[in-house]
Amino acid sequence: MISNELKATIQGAYSRFLEAKSLKPRYGQRLMIAEVAKVLGDIACDDEGRRAGEPAVVAVEAGTGTGKTVAYALAAIPAAKAAGKRLVIATATVALQEQIVFKDLPDLMRSSGLNFSFALAKGRGRYLCLSKLDVLLQEGHAQSATAQLFEEEGFHIEVDERSQKLFNSMIEKLAGNRWDGDRDSWSEALEDQDWARLTTDHSQCTGRHCPNFQQCVFYKAREGMGKVDVIVTNHDMVLADLALGGGAVLPDPRDTMYVFDEGHHLPDKAIGHFAHYSRLRSTADWLEQTAKNLTKLLAQHPLPGDLGKLIEQVPELAREIRTQQQFMFTLCEQVADFRPSEDTEGRERPRYRFEGGVVPEQIREVGIELKKGFARLNDLFTRLADLLKEGMDGEVNIGIASHQAEEWYPLFGSLVTRAQGNWELWTAFTAEDPEDSPPMARWLTLAESGALFDIEVNASPILAAEMLRRSLWSVAHGALVTSATLTALGKFDRYRMRSGLPRDAVTCVVPSPFVHGDAGLLRVPDLGADPRDAAAHTAAIIRELPNMLDDARGALVLFSSRKQMQDVFDGLDRDWRKLVLIQGNLSKQETLNKHKARVDDGQHSVLFGLASFAEGVDLPGAYCEHVVIAKIPFAVPDDPVEAALAEWIEARGGNPFMEIAVPDASLRLIQACGRLLRTEQDRGVITLLDRRLVTQRYGKAILNALPPFRREIS
Repeated sequence: MISNELKATIQGAYSRFLEAKSLKPRYGQRLMIAEVAKVLGDIACDDEGRRAGEPAVVAVEAGTGTGKTVAYALAAIPAAKAAGKRLVIATATVALQEQIVFKDLPDLMRSSGLNFSFALAKGRGRYLCLSKLDVLLQEGHAQSATAQLFEEEGFHIEVDERSQKLFNSMIEKLAGNRWDGDRDSWSEALEDQDWARLTTDHSQCTGRHCPNFQQCVFYKAREGMGKVDVIVTNHDMVLADLALGGGAVLPDPRDTMYVFDEGHHLPDKAIGHFAHYSRLRSTADWLEQTAKNLTKLLAQHPLPGDLGKLIEQVPELAREIRTQQQFMFTLCEQVADFRPSEDTEGRERPRYRFEGGVVPEQIREVGIELKKGFARLNDLFTRLADLLKEGMDGEVNIGIASHQAEEWYPLFGSLVTRAQGNWELWTAFTAEDPEDSPPMARWLTLAESGALFDIEVNASPILAAEMLRRSLWSVAHGALVTSATLTALGKFDRYRMRSGLPRDAVTCVVPSPFVHGDAGLLRVPDLGADPRDAAAHTAAIIRELPNMLDDARGALVLFSSRKQMQDVFDGLDRDWRKLVLIQGNLSKQETLNKHKARVDDGQHSVLFGLASFAEGVDLPGAYCEHVVIAKIPFAVPDDPVEAALAEWIEARGGNPFMEIAVPDASLRLIQACGRLLRTEQDRGVITLLDRRLVTQRYGKAILNALPPFRREIS
């Protein structure tokens, strides 16, 4: 049982919080606090304070407006402190992470009387590398001949006028303390390719040998994490830490309680962590370039001892592997019948999937040779990087000065990363799948590579359940998973299958405070067109949409495919098109800002979006008075991971349509409907343009799982 002392702490903090904010207790919030406190506040421990017995895991689905951050923080912070553990709160998005750190936790501290310290932990990739910025500002003039040898690795880049301006303004703002070097606090959106030039990873970072180490924004941020009670981070960082055995970057999982907010993303994020890919042609070019660079390096610097011996071995090995890469390219070209397909953001990605994850023997044999080759290359580069590290310390004479070792270290670090990535891919691609476990999904994707095309080789797990069970649930002191959408068709079965929740994990659904029946109307009109007939369905949407959205100031129209979204837009009257902002023309944030500005000016504005606009988009009040959903959002049928999962379920006698496709679609539809009501004052309409909701048996199950809006079904 939870101790009386802990119970009193939590109840007292909640009462003070409500009083300070002049709020009434919400039933769902109270229920959530009680459930979280019951599980996390009552964990049996051994003499060393470690959890004894079964995993302590609770999963809570809490509808929009529950105030779940307050609920879990009020229960979990005192529970973690009482147990002498650290609390790690992990979110899926930067936006929620920042809201928790800059708004929710400071507010909770002020209002509840709880006393705790907290810090934000982000990966190195969110922070600026001052050394890289220095090099870019010198436009490579001051770069050594060595760095220029590694142009391919992004160490020598022509800096155009636009980039030069950006880099100068960064230096000015850093110098004037008007920016902290964190990507997320830069005032404008930064393109990924610009940012990639400004950040670094652990394999290229020289750590305390770096001339900018004292000012390093990443290490400064990391320092603050050592002593705090609560660390706010993202799912990726937790997964990366667990992949390193836990306790590498974040506290040891056995001494940690975790909260996974937006927890419905965790299984997919975990799959992404163990998915690998590599491009055949560009890797072959990289190998040739590396062989040339290192041959040139040896010609410029007669290198004594191990350093020279190791570097001498690389060119021949790199060219050997390159020949195998080219042979693999030819084999893949012969085997693959690339079919056109779209990813969730509507990008064209022609793919060829190996059924059952089984790769033809000839391809597998060459893959095994590549695995061996990259293992040797990775070993050489790792030994070189280790030598250079010793050279930087100046304790061992490796034949070059310590400042030169410091300059070379990032270059060889980047080679380690790439060789290792290729070794991991070929290991996963050629592994034999255990008989009783789900197989890997393995596929090829046609990719553009300048004027030529390239073939991308992919290998990915299809379920992360086993990995999460082993590395997270079984080792954590305790864990809570929460989200507005954890159940599908009213059950936790789908989430259990994908996340590997322990058998006796506690699950519960707490109600949203919204009175859906009063606040929203759900319409299913009869368009006279079947969504499976794309042309007729698109024509019907073009015909009906303008009248449908006549009285909404702000509206959101969600599509399952980019092609249909574009076709509807192109088919609309020219004047009506002026009201529409279509996803993809500007960044997501700019699109939303423009939409809000129009509504604020009293104009009508309509957003056209795909999957990423159906979730995590916050448009309260007049910004979204009508949500139109073109189709039941079934997964893209040719997603290789989902297709492989369906195949595996079918092979075991299951029904993938009912077990995967329908629950997944139900979940996505609930998320899409969640865009309408963001506050208790919001009112509006949801229109679903898919009659299968009322004509098919599965459609009725999906319809009945939606929030209890008033219904109007033609």
